[in-house]
This record gives sequence, C-alpha cells and structure tokens, in this order.
Amino acid sequence: MASVASQQDFAWQQLGIIPGVALRLFGMRRSGNHAIVGWMQRNAPGGRSVFLNNCKPGSDPFRSFRGIEVDGAHAPQHKALRDMASVAGTAGNGALLVMSYEDTSPAEFTGERQVSGPFDEGLLTRNVVIYRSFLNWSASLLKKMQGNSGYSLVRRNAILLRAMDTYTRLLGLVEQARDLAISCISYDRWCGEDAYRAALLGELGLETRDNTLGTVQRYGGGSSFQKEAQSAEDLQTDQRWRQMAGDAEYQAVLHLAARDTALTDRLSRLFPADAAVLSGIAAKAPMANGGLA
Repeated sequence: MASVASQQDFAWQQLGIIPGVALRLFGMRRSGNHAIVGWMQRNAPGGRSVFLNNCKPGSDPFRSFRGIEVDGAHAPQHKALRDMASVAGTAGNGALLVMSYEDTSPAEFTGERQVSGPFDEGLLTRNVVIYRSFLNWSASLLKKMQGNSGYSLVRRNAILLRAMDTYTRLLGLVEQARDLAISCISYDRWCGEDAYRAALLGELGLETRDNTLGTVQRYGGGSSFQKEAQSAEDLQTDQRWRQMAGDAEYQAVLHLAARDTALTDRLSRLFPADAAVLSGIAAKAPMANGGLA
C-alpha cells in the first residue's frame, strides 16, 4: 500500500515541487491581495516561492491561473499551463506555494463542486482570507472602475453591488475563522502594524526576512488614487472613503449599503466605525428634498 508521503509526492508531481508551505488565499479585488502576497513571497522559505494568481473557481488551480510568479518574478504563463513542472520546478522543494482567488467565497462551494476542483485540499497548510474596511474597499473599487472608459455607470454599479454581496459572505468567514481554522488578514491592520504582520508570519509558517510593506504592486494598475507612488508606505489606504466622499456615485452606493442589514450587521462587529458612518447615512433621505418632486 502506498504511504501517505508517496501519495502526496504524486499529488505534487504536476507542480514539480513539494511545497514547504501551501496557502490558498481568498480576497476581494482592491483589498491589498497582491501587496500581501508580495510580502509572503519576500518571507518565503529561502526566498523561494510559486504564486498562482487569480485562479478560476471550481477548476484545477494548476490549469486555470491567470498569471504565475516564481521566486517573486513573473514567469511564462502559457508555458506553465502546458508544462507546470518545467516552470515552477525551479523554485525547488520546500518553497512557498500561494494560490489566489479573487471575488470568490469558498462558502459558495459545497458538495461535489469544490472551489479548487480536483485539487486535494488536505495538502494545504492554511486557507487565508484577506479583508478590508468596507468604506475604503468600496471607494477603491469604484475609483478603479471609473478610470475604465469601457465601463458605463450601470455596469460599474452592477459589478460593485454584486461584489458587495460576496464581500458580506467573506466577512461571515472571518467571523467563523476560529471554527474553520482560517487565517484572516485585515489589510487595514497589515498596513499599519509591524507587530501584526510579524505575528501573521508565524501563524502562516513563514520566516521573518522582510517585514516591510514593500513596493507598490502593479497588478490591476497599482493604486487607483496615487498612480506615481512607489513605496507602499506612501499610500494613504485608510483615507480612500474620505477622498471619494464628494462623489455622487459613491454616495449612492453608500445609501444602498447602509440599508443592507446583512452587511451592516457584520460591519458592526468587525468594522464598527464603518457601521457608524453607514448608520448615519441610513438616517438621511437619499435626496436633498426628501423626494422626487
């Protein structure tokens, strides 16, 4: 009978390495996903890592990623899709593996359809959820889409409202993190607290090699607000909602969010300051004169 070790070796053959730490990451766009992955890569065992970016939910992550990095550098995606081991194998056994999913909650997948398709979830070291304060996340996402001329106002808001629903479900996972053995990373705290980042590295089984915020990641066009910023420490990530406060479209989004009790209930526990702002908005009429006349 094959040993457990040999079964695991076979499972990793497609990847070309046996990872020392294997993380599956979930986070909404504009929640600092790539900044946090970059930090993980810098603190990987021996600096060696494989990152599969934006995997397709419900499919084999080794065949459905939208980008790949090996040891922190971009690697040829098409070659990796044809022969993963020839690309990822250069990282060597013991490297960090990160598989990321965007705008997806694993809670949406049950029964036969699993979020990573046929991949054996038992091989994972941890599942990780990245989350960000609602006001700053929604402001950043809307600002990003406003910069895309191909997105009409209706399309932008359809995307944002759908994303809000998934965001709410991700917060539900954060609240159940202890029971589900999920590691949760608050992007807001990650940006502002060195000790918080250091404790997370220990929880994830990573070394402390470079606990800085690093440089601004260029995935998704970088910062929606500070295009010229180079250092992540220069980003005013906690001020996005204030910078969008005068935007009529953003105000309309907040009026809807303020009336979503599933969202505001979870925010009251995880982001009470955000919940307080939305509570104040809910108490006001969306239109200045209180009606359509």
